[in-house]
Amino acid sequence: MTMTSRQQRVVIIGAGIVGTNLADELLSRGWTDITVVDQGPLNMPGGSTSHAPGLVFQTNTSRTMTMFAKYTVEKFLGLEKDGETCFNQVGGLEIATTLPRMEELKRKHGLASSWGIEARLVTAERCLELYPLLNADIVLGGLHIPGDGLAHAARAVQLLMARTRDAGVRYKGSTLVTGIEQADGSVTGVTTETATIPADIVVSCAGFWGAEVGAMAGLAIPLLPMAHQYVKTTAVPAHRDRDYSSRSAHLPILRHQDRDLYFREHGERYGIGYYGHRPMPIAASALGPTPRNVTELQMPSRLEFTRPDFEEAWELSRELIPALGDSEIEDGFNGIFSFTPDGGPLVGQSPTVDGLYVAEAVWVTHSAGVARALAEVLTTGKSRIDLAECELGRFEQVQLTPQYVSEACQQSFVEVYDILHPLQPRESPRNLRVSPFYLRQRELGAFFLEAGAWERPHWFEANRKLLGELPPEWRPAERDGWSSRYYSEIAAAEAWKTRTSVAMYDMTPLRRLEVSGPGAVGLLDWVTTGNVSRKPGAVTYTLLLDEEGGIRSDVTVARLGEDVFQVGVNGPADLAYLSREARVQTRNAPQRAVEVRDVTGGTCCIGLWGPLARDVIGKVTPDDFSDKGLRYFRVKKASISGIPVTVMRLSYVGELGWEIYTSAEHGLGLWDALWEAGRAHGVIAAGRSAFNSLRLEKGFRSWGTDMTTEHNPNEAGVEFAVKMDKKGAFVGQAAIKSLAAKGGAGKSGRRLRCLVVDDGKSMVMGKEPVFVDGRPAGYVTSAAFGFTVGKPIAYAYLPSAVQQGDKVELEYFARRIRATVSVEPLYDAEMKRLRG
Repeated sequence: MTMTSRQQRVVIIGAGIVGTNLADELLSRGWTDITVVDQGPLNMPGGSTSHAPGLVFQTNTSRTMTMFAKYTVEKFLGLEKDGETCFNQVGGLEIATTLPRMEELKRKHGLASSWGIEARLVTAERCLELYPLLNADIVLGGLHIPGDGLAHAARAVQLLMARTRDAGVRYKGSTLVTGIEQADGSVTGVTTETATIPADIVVSCAGFWGAEVGAMAGLAIPLLPMAHQYVKTTAVPAHRDRDYSSRSAHLPILRHQDRDLYFREHGERYGIGYYGHRPMPIAASALGPTPRNVTELQMPSRLEFTRPDFEEAWELSRELIPALGDSEIEDGFNGIFSFTPDGGPLVGQSPTVDGLYVAEAVWVTHSAGVARALAEVLTTGKSRIDLAECELGRFEQVQLTPQYVSEACQQSFVEVYDILHPLQPRESPRNLRVSPFYLRQRELGAFFLEAGAWERPHWFEANRKLLGELPPEWRPAERDGWSSRYYSEIAAAEAWKTRTSVAMYDMTPLRRLEVSGPGAVGLLDWVTTGNVSRKPGAVTYTLLLDEEGGIRSDVTVARLGEDVFQVGVNGPADLAYLSREARVQTRNAPQRAVEVRDVTGGTCCIGLWGPLARDVIGKVTPDDFSDKGLRYFRVKKASISGIPVTVMRLSYVGELGWEIYTSAEHGLGLWDALWEAGRAHGVIAAGRSAFNSLRLEKGFRSWGTDMTTEHNPNEAGVEFAVKMDKKGAFVGQAAIKSLAAKGGAGKSGRRLRCLVVDDGKSMVMGKEPVFVDGRPAGYVTSAAFGFTVGKPIAYAYLPSAVQQGDKVELEYFARRIRATVSVEPLYDAEMKRLRG
């Protein structure tokens, strides 16, 4: 919802690098009634910004985080006073001293190409040219990013304060926030020790105090303050010939991730940061109020140095840079930073309190980018960069418990510089959410990966015996070491059985909401693009759009009764969105009240799919499961072996079958009944690895990878889900009409395309760059080996000029792989199999 600047009173809690950037970004968009409050003195607030080393390495496995960092660089380069900018663009150099790290740098080079960051893989010799003090005996090569550099965060804060104060922003330093006022579910003000500041919008940019601020409003902020070691050395003799009069650093910022170390110059001295020490969690509440006098050496976020924790780092530093042998550690401290369970920032609106926003766990690297994104959300309703990966409400309830937050955040600290596989699950905590079928899956030798705290089987060892029966045309190609991690060739056998016989899939982790009440139809008709007001028994695949036509989510809406719907959504953010819309509608029109309830934990679901699915289900139900009894995309109540179930006729693997729902108490009985009935037909349990392959062969999109708020339905190839002729208006309708008038291409002129790898064997994993005529033109969204078609498949957004039959190249660990743009879907284009 777009807001008028003169009407909105904004209070920002925290005058660090995020809060001051946010005030600046709001001002640039016309908002003027802004107050920034900080418990510390304004000249040096004393939070993480006050001691941050300022290294900005832009490239990240997350496109969102890379875009945040890229904007931070752009903005800080233009933030200057007296001819001095707030960014020293010395470049960045990541070096490898092990072969696995060298391979990881090749992967990161591909990521940089995907996200539009200039980067170069360099030899060991070139590393030494860029950084002459390196130990030539241990460096194997590196990745050089010329656009990286050093952000002068504390200086940037003062410059941002000065220019925003001149434009009317009010700053209140040495002012402790003691509460957040609320009325009717919305914020109304911020209470301090001396007064209450009225507010329509409150944004917490309190850094590692964020959890304490959130608690004032009953909002759980999954954040843990952690101490991180940083030292400054005495002057290094090798630097004495350099001229540091105009800038404090000349050499690239340096990362030695094999040893959890990073380095920067402070004039003739070195700054060294270390992530290899034991996790040191901190209770922010134990730090006490920030004193009125904060200095560079004494501030709340700077704790006493624990020298024994740094001893190994000092030895490793002198090994990498022998010149450090002529210096000593002059100053060290344990600086506090914020960590989250998945390592990402926390950005967005409270799910339960309207007008309360947060921008927490944001490092200097991403500060301006996050501030711009949140300012866009506040002023226009949408960020130009998709925020799903850093959305405040992305975590499940079990992931908000203190025990989970503590353990997972400490693991995030340990893994900061680790080489992490895209499928790599956390090792602990695990087994937090399991379906009723878990015991049977264990008996079948399930290999579980974790997502959303759910244990999800990816394949079953019990199916290994099927590999001996696998027809030659179904045998998968051998994989390289990276793509074979968290993978088994058993997935090929499971895909084969799904296509030729029948398989059972555990679909329980898919979130299910019950939307009910006299206003249920109206609410769903407003927020979705489809015709959901059809008679009970109808199932609709539809989209949730934002006002600009970006895809907020894709959902499945089943009308169970006149005023009762079951809605399959993608995660907690969808629940928060629908719940907020329901609150607004109910408040504005009580006669159209609507309730949104998450029923996932109390229910379960089996996907029974394959050409023999009817043979199986016919043995255990008196109900009619023929085309006449249950057509495609219809739902009905039934019973299976005496168990009450809700059955939907749909399939994301492209085969005949149903999603079968029941309450959790009946789950195990449902599994056993279907399993026993399927024995004579060769039924198997199948996992997510086969599922992903089969859905890509059918061309089905996955929200969050194949489409996000950055894509409109035409670009994503899901325009069929938008019903412009529906009776009522819907969110995003005006934007879609505008796109249609322009031919539907949108600003980007791109389209999601299906790619088939030419050699039939070379795998990619996702996020790799796609080259058209030798230049990067897009990146892979989803990828898998298509077991039915016998070739690797990838999807990628490419310019509209790229057509079916065109040749492209994918970059995988610095190797180019040829692929062809293909017609889609690759399997059952006429829908004969799916419709039975």
